Amino acid sequence: MATIYDVARKAGVSPKTVSRVMNGDAPVNVRTRDAVKAAMGELGYVPSRAARAMRSNKTGLVGLITGAISTSPSSPESSGLPDLIIVQGIQRVLAEAGLTLLISDTGGDPAKIGELTRTFAQHRVEGLIYVADYHREVVLPDSARGETMILVNCFDKTGTPCVLPDDRLGQRALVARLIEAGHRRIGFLTLPEDLVACGLRNAGYRDALEEAGIAYDPALVVAAGLHHSGPRENVLIGEAIDRMMQLEEPPTVLCCGNDRMALQVYGILRSRGIAVPDDISVAGFDDYKLISETLYPPLTTAVLPYQAMGETAARMLLQRLRTEGPVEPDSPPLISGPVVWRQSVTVRDERASAG
Repeated sequence: MATIYDVARKAGVSPKTVSRVMNGDAPVNVRTRDAVKAAMGELGYVPSRAARAMRSNKTGLVGLITGAISTSPSSPESSGLPDLIIVQGIQRVLAEAGLTLLISDTGGDPAKIGELTRTFAQHRVEGLIYVADYHREVVLPDSARGETMILVNCFDKTGTPCVLPDDRLGQRALVARLIEAGHRRIGFLTLPEDLVACGLRNAGYRDALEEAGIAYDPALVVAAGLHHSGPRENVLIGEAIDRMMQLEEPPTVLCCGNDRMALQVYGILRSRGIAVPDDISVAGFDDYKLISETLYPPLTTAVLPYQAMGETAARMLLQRLRTEGPVEPDSPPLISGPVVWRQSVTVRDERASAG
């Protein structure tokens, strides 16, 4: 393996000059610099990152902890593998900044976060990012806390900097768009009540009704989602639909807690001879394209902006890495996405926009 001394001999310069060319920390004339780079190419010389890190205290490495690799597709809110999409957003921004992302998986065991954090510290990463599989509160070990730790899709009680989805705004925008299309009786099949997103989206649903002057009807809101999809959830959704359809004023549209639930709603309605959207409209949440774009008719849904969340988190980390001294904590950025209007919802009011 070639050394800096081999490069120096090949280029006819001193090892110190080679070091100056590699580090860019002193002026070197163009002819000498080109000769050194040519020698490095011919010899296949690769500078030692470890040695450079010891001199500059900068490794160019960022550690990322996630459960994306080992997450089961049946875990809550993971049908769209959101953490993988978040990681892609982080990777894109850090790569553009010239940083290398090191990824480790928890194997579904939160207790491993502390161990992984210590391992990353041994590799002298400049920052850490933790990506959760769904919007929730987490408890971090002391070793994972610090000014260069960023949480994505989760938060903790200690105020660690984080990036979160704006579930409330997303649901409000979706319901407002349904109201604009002429729907006044809007059924809502919610996520499990113990999920953070459920409370926020319920609030967004009520926000949109209140803004439109529509009275809230609790008979139109049912927690039908479970943490794991399966026959039991399908039964709960079916029972909720049957109760709503038997109301004196049944809903004209069903909002689903996520696109996976909407997929089940399509099947249940079809089994009852109810056509979408001719007899009743359906909307989802996530814009998990494997579902939303392949259902027939294609599904109207609100986008969960996972890639934008990852990009925002990476930029937050870069800002902290480039700032000398302590950084004041920021309010958690709430990232929202658009409503994607497709053929699963009819426009009941001719004056309403077709989307």
